[in-house]
Amino acid sequence: MRMISFLVTLILVVWLAIGAAAAGQRHYYSGSLTNCAKAGTIAVTILAGPLNYVGVNPKISCHVPQPSR
Repeated sequence: MRMISFLVTLILVVWLAIGAAAAGQRHYYSGSLTNCAKAGTIAVTILAGPLNYVGVNPKISCHVPQPSR
């Protein structure tokens, strides 16, 4: 049971590290986080992991309501 838990944890860490590397290669970390769309795109790119290298290019768009005047 410990070995299975260790393997699952290892696979998860490697999966997320590959996703973080893909986000870095796309220069998502450069500049400042100016909106929720950029932060969301970084998050889904990391979660997509190795799928980024087989053509997945996740993008997020956020539409925040404007305050009334």
